[in-house]
Amino acid sequence: MLAQVSDPIVMVVKQTGDVRIHTFVASFAAGNIANATHIVETKNQLVLVDGQFLAPYARAFRDYADSLGKPIERLYVSHRHPDHWFGLGTAFADVTVHALSETMTFIHDHGEDSRSDHWKLGDLLPERVVVPEQAVDPGEEKIDGVRYVFDRVTDTEIDYHLTIRLPELGVYFTQDLIYSGTHLYLTKHLDHWTRVLREMLLSDYELFMPGHGLPADKNEVARNIEYLSAAREAIGDGLTGDAFKAFMLQRYPERRCPGIFDIYMPRLFGGASDY
Repeated sequence: MLAQVSDPIVMVVKQTGDVRIHTFVASFAAGNIANATHIVETKNQLVLVDGQFLAPYARAFRDYADSLGKPIERLYVSHRHPDHWFGLGTAFADVTVHALSETMTFIHDHGEDSRSDHWKLGDLLPERVVVPEQAVDPGEEKIDGVRYVFDRVTDTEIDYHLTIRLPELGVYFTQDLIYSGTHLYLTKHLDHWTRVLREMLLSDYELFMPGHGLPADKNEVARNIEYLSAAREAIGDGLTGDAFKAFMLQRYPERRCPGIFDIYMPRLFGGASDY
């Protein structure tokens, strides 16, 4: 189903002293998949997480960031799925972009292939491909007085995924390790993904910033674990393709954005390209 553009959801989800955490979520309606991008606003500057997918949402996200009246110090891309970096070429070509080295290499090598593969999106596509310039390694860094902790998480929703934690604020930017209120993009790494989520349940973090849907708490982390378990059992029972989709839609009628099935099923069950 071709995505349609409608109003995003924008909100401030946490404020502590001079730090405000903003989230910007694309539409849940029609064929959209509710991409979520975020801003850490500190006293002097902004740090952004991911760049949106469709061009109108990328421009709207940039407009919102600019409305805060502070310079964008950097933007982090969480992983190589195009719904997280396509918007760089639409609205963030002038911003320093940071990512894992594996993500940088993939976008450099396959960015144009991915853009071509999504030709059906027409003028919703980015005008160009922007390759991140700065590699992120696991570790810590203080940015405008806020401590950031970076981790490389492997073999979950994607092979390499960047997570960002703000320990003093209890905020965890999980991006696509958590889908909040929407159907998940499933991969063959369900067991390891589940273990990563269980570690989140034992952590001291309380606010989880997802890659799709609204900010979440540990209840949503637990619901994601249950979803992965149900999917694993269904696949183990031999369900594939439309039968698998029908089972998951019936099992989780409350979850939104069913268009995600049509994106990942050709890859999970049919060996389609990774672009």
